[in-house]
Amino acid sequence: MNDVLVLNFTYEALNITSFQRAVKLIFAGKAEIIHDRDRILSSPTWEIRMPSIIRMLYYIKRPMQKVALTKKNVLLRDDYTCQYCGVRGERMMTVDHVVPRSRGGPSTWENLVCACMRCNNRKNNRSPQDSNMSLLRKPKTPKYIPWIQIRRNTFPGEWHKFLFLYNVSIETKLEPVH
Repeated sequence: MNDVLVLNFTYEALNITSFQRAVKLIFAGKAEIIHDRDRILSSPTWEIRMPSIIRMLYYIKRPMQKVALTKKNVLLRDDYTCQYCGVRGERMMTVDHVVPRSRGGPSTWENLVCACMRCNNRKNNRSPQDSNMSLLRKPKTPKYIPWIQIRRNTFPGEWHKFLFLYNVSIETKLEPVH
């Protein structure tokens, strides 16, 4: 694996870059190696250990990124859990309008929830109250999305202590319905 984790000056994860880009940042005096791999790369004039984690030597300000309203992001926000019955699974989940579109319900974060096919068919074109169903959680706009997209179990072990924040699912930041 030739990917390198890039940390901000404050040790927050910024992104993942290629080995070549990481070496350029190091030689330009913009970054330092925090953790390296066992391999050594050398030429007649220089020698460097292959970096795994680098840290920028100055602070890079990143504005908060808004979460795009997509079907996949609604399913991720709700952790592929039906918001009516609580069943979990990635294959048979759909996105349901709490207030149906035919009744003027908008396609917004606050009106879309993850629902299994059974509950979506049962609710049909009615409100949850009309169909005698209730939501497990009130749908809300997620406030945070990580800058770095990493597949589970694919990053080197030494990255874990810098990426622990990314193990928290969006769903845990939502409040239950009272």
